[in-house]
Amino acid sequence: MSEARSGGGTSAPTVLRMILGRRLQDRRLGAGVSLDDAAKALRVTSLTIRRLEKAEVGLKPLYVEKLLQTYGAGQQEIDEFVDLADRANEPGWWHAYRDVVPSWFTGYVSLESGAKTLRTYEPHYVTGLLQTYGYARAVLRGGFPNDSEEDLERRVSLRLRRQSLLEKADAPTLWVVMEEAVLHRVAGSAEIMREQIDRLLEVSELDHVSVDIVPFTAGAHVGACAPFTYFRFEEPELPDIVYSEILSASVYLDQRSDVAAHLEAHNRMSLLTSSADSRALLNRMRKEYS
Repeated sequence: MSEARSGGGTSAPTVLRMILGRRLQDRRLGAGVSLDDAAKALRVTSLTIRRLEKAEVGLKPLYVEKLLQTYGAGQQEIDEFVDLADRANEPGWWHAYRDVVPSWFTGYVSLESGAKTLRTYEPHYVTGLLQTYGYARAVLRGGFPNDSEEDLERRVSLRLRRQSLLEKADAPTLWVVMEEAVLHRVAGSAEIMREQIDRLLEVSELDHVSVDIVPFTAGAHVGACAPFTYFRFEEPELPDIVYSEILSASVYLDQRSDVAAHLEAHNRMSLLTSSADSRALLNRMRKEYS
């Protein structure tokens, strides 16, 4: 993926499509087949082969079958790969919300669903995976002031449905670093903020969830920038990926230097506080909203 920028009508690749794209590339390289030769086998351009391998386009079963035959794969491997390609082309559960979710955000939900480790930095709001209904509704109303009530409720429904990820038997590890400013930015009402802080205190007790609050007293620091999420996967084909966004678009990064910079920033920010200090701050803020 290297650096994939998305906006408007472009959707980011799904996790399974990324895995299969990498496997196709490995199979081609292992067989000593060049991009041009692979392209000739399909009667397409080498750019098409490159886009297949980078998961920038869907995996057509006929293309996959022909390529694997060109690479010398056996029929069993081809059949299994084609089955996976069919699965990769199926829409995820979040596809049902496509009317209220930007196409460039669907890739995020797919990465979130497939990751083993998630690290987030949030300077403005509680991360979506930990938001309560009231808080999510207030934040989304602020972000989409012209939405109908029906559309707003669908956005909230998607956000809350994503949270089931943390309740799975094989739930990923979630490490959240937030600025203290998040707790002072009132979303909805004092009651909603109190409920949200209770939620943060509750989930911070879970073995697979960490919540660190960087206090104002930490001053200027390396992470004072846009929110981002770092994904790590179990599958060896997938590199670590960082996602960040601006008002109307997003960026997905997997170049080692970019990922390493964000990972280091997250590590440095986590050293500016402790679990005990974060819980103490949460409890103090809860009293302020009582």
